[in-house]
Amino acid sequence: MSNRYDHMQYRRSGRSGLKLPAISLGLWHNFGGINSFENARSMSRTAFDLGVTHFDLANNYGPPAGSAEENFGRILDHDLRAFRDELVISTKAGYHMWNGPYGDHGSRKYLLSSLDQSLKRMKLDYVDIFYHHRPDNETPLEETMTALDSTVRSGKALYVAISNYPAEKTAEAARILRELGTPCLIHQPSYSIFNRWIEKDLLATLETEGVGCIVFSPLAQGMLSDKYLGGVPADSRAGGPSGFLNANSITEEKLAKIRALNEIAQQRGQSLAQMALSWCLRHQGMTSVLIGASKPAQIADSVGCLSNLEFSAEELAAIDEIAPA
Repeated sequence: MSNRYDHMQYRRSGRSGLKLPAISLGLWHNFGGINSFENARSMSRTAFDLGVTHFDLANNYGPPAGSAEENFGRILDHDLRAFRDELVISTKAGYHMWNGPYGDHGSRKYLLSSLDQSLKRMKLDYVDIFYHHRPDNETPLEETMTALDSTVRSGKALYVAISNYPAEKTAEAARILRELGTPCLIHQPSYSIFNRWIEKDLLATLETEGVGCIVFSPLAQGMLSDKYLGGVPADSRAGGPSGFLNANSITEEKLAKIRALNEIAQQRGQSLAQMALSWCLRHQGMTSVLIGASKPAQIADSVGCLSNLEFSAEELAAIDEIAPA
């Protein structure tokens, strides 16, 4: 599609030279070995045709672990490998991936071995961004950051990043990487209207350090969508065995908040999901929001949020009253 770049907004990541689409596609769910490969292909093509150039993975995405990377390698073969220079592909290591003492956490051995495995699964020479997926208090931060630096110096990653780090450790990691000559490109925390922990001090830290921000779960595992307005459907994440959201999370109090937020969204001419994404993107330092999807239409709906990114003071106050920080 020749006009894929006409309507997407691209934002600079911190003080780097790299711009990411305001909407990025995460392959955490629905791209694994248990899912429909043709649906995964269709979602990837839809995303790219809408200007979503950033595809975010991790070594353990699936299930089974590793299968999302394998499937994305197949998608590249079928549809996208000819566009490799127009794609930003990221992966991560930090959670459990294989048995034994070397398949988890933040050691140099684990991170470098994991990246080699990820590149093999996706049939890539390099990834654009390699993340440490979570802090590891048992491994010296210098060892973990030096390992990240090595991935760039070896040509296996263009940029490095961190995820789920608190503000203080983020500042320390950014300092170490800066001294090594490989600045931290971006941080990937969770964030949504229902999960506002980064507002306390992380966003300010990222601005000070010149690090971008790309948030995951901006729809609170789908709660901030029209999916739960009438209760918990059987085919939803909360109604299924995903383990990340269960029906007990969708209380009557939570449903009342979801419905109240939906009223604000309707007044803005948006779906609830669109408003939730726009709300995350309202921050000046927000580089991108990571969406998940189970069908191509959800990606198109999410990209539609870009037509209305402005919030009045009254709208923000109403959202704060429903879901305070």
